[in-house]
Amino acid sequence: MVRWLCGLLILIAAPAFAGPKWLEASSAHFIVYADQKESDVRKFADRLERYHNAVSAKLKLPLDAVVSPSNRVTIYVVKDNNKVKKLYGGDNKFIAGFYKPRAGTSVAFISEVDVAGKLPDFSEVILLHEYAHHLMFSSSARSFPLWYGEGFAEYYASAGFEKDGSVWLGRPSQYRGAEILYAKNIPVELLLDTQSYVAKKKRNEADNFNGRSWILFHYLTYSTERVGQMAQYLDRLPKGESEIDAAKAAFGDLKKLDQDLVRYFRQSKMFANLLSGAGLQPGPITIRALRAGEAAMMPLLLQSKRGVDSDQAKALLPEVRKIAAQFADDPAVLSALAEAEHDAGNYPEAIAAADRSITVRPAEINAYLQKGLALMALANDNEYPEKAWADVRKHFVKMNNVENDHPLALKYFYTSYQGQGRKPTANAVKGLEWALELAPFDSDLRGMVAAQQMNDLRFADAIQTITPLAYNPHDEGYAEQAKELLETAKTKLAEKEAGGKKSAAQ
Repeated sequence: MVRWLCGLLILIAAPAFAGPKWLEASSAHFIVYADQKESDVRKFADRLERYHNAVSAKLKLPLDAVVSPSNRVTIYVVKDNNKVKKLYGGDNKFIAGFYKPRAGTSVAFISEVDVAGKLPDFSEVILLHEYAHHLMFSSSARSFPLWYGEGFAEYYASAGFEKDGSVWLGRPSQYRGAEILYAKNIPVELLLDTQSYVAKKKRNEADNFNGRSWILFHYLTYSTERVGQMAQYLDRLPKGESEIDAAKAAFGDLKKLDQDLVRYFRQSKMFANLLSGAGLQPGPITIRALRAGEAAMMPLLLQSKRGVDSDQAKALLPEVRKIAAQFADDPAVLSALAEAEHDAGNYPEAIAAADRSITVRPAEINAYLQKGLALMALANDNEYPEKAWADVRKHFVKMNNVENDHPLALKYFYTSYQGQGRKPTANAVKGLEWALELAPFDSDLRGMVAAQQMNDLRFADAIQTITPLAYNPHDEGYAEQAKELLETAKTKLAEKEAGGKKSAAQ
């Protein structure tokens, strides 16, 4: 433990394509696409893998766990913040990067990274923050208070990278300084009570919640005066105590805690952890230049992967078709075409493009996914729907054989029964639950599993599954649904237990 001082690109037809020289860096947990020097892209991928290993070591996650290829996080590094803002949409002028956690298709978009120094720039910090959330969900099925989740992510996001491969964790989150000093102050009692904070917070109102959450997390991690209090607090929460009662029992006088936090923030030095690079060695990092067709498709692929509605998909499709016509034998280009056709609602065309992609490259997993989704969309209108749905399930079994443990193959095998209006088989339910094990950060999967557990009268399981969503700060729509489902599950469980006791007494 060491002290730290506080303080749309133009598309040119093939074969004369001369656009950006996109590179792909492939590693155990990430795929990076960037138009930067190979040495910078390799160093960035190395930093990400070392960061993954460092945080995993602190969370006691196995460093040798194998992630299915499609369940890695794909990171698109674009030219500047203006491109990030355009991809994000809306009028948020402070966006420097964003992350979408989705089973089998998790993506992040950040601006060009500077890996010359040991400290990440703001765009990279955003990525590290969101990936910390990703790992927190992966490390525990528990629900955590809002402040803890944000403090956790801030604590790990302020990492530092030494030339020898060592990684700093817990460095002062200096970029939060202005927020802490000048934004609306959140009293510690409100900070510690998720429901009260969410109820009182006005949409888009600037406050120092994240900064204060970081201070509290950092303070409780390193304070010699409060050793064991964080663990005691977290141990109390699953036992039914409210967040505020657990906080008072573990931390004592909350006004004093508030005063201690102010004093802690103003001190001249803070602790940080340095993890030796020898124990954080990443596995192989493979760098390749994208083929001309892949590079030509990249500006359009960025929009597609960010997510498009029906109108956006239809507007994008003509440009995708132009490039696909120029690079008609590139499996990735054909896979992108299949995705664009599917998004625009052209399901037979999506299947045809996917089949062409798979013919060229039998392992082109996104082509399998797009074909499966298109087959599902057409199944009920088929002359023989029973056979059509059976073919859908055979297709997703084949997809799972191509890439074992792909969470979306398991998810859509399950939803095929719902689409057909049939009760899912026990095997399909088991597969869905395994998909959530593989991608615990996916809100859609979590909601589906909880709903199935409710249908199966497994109320205790449903409570455990849905609780992490109830106060998810990054998914407010799901959070409201989750709260309703959680209360229903608790009521049903109480009724079931009361009925069991009554039967036993009789």
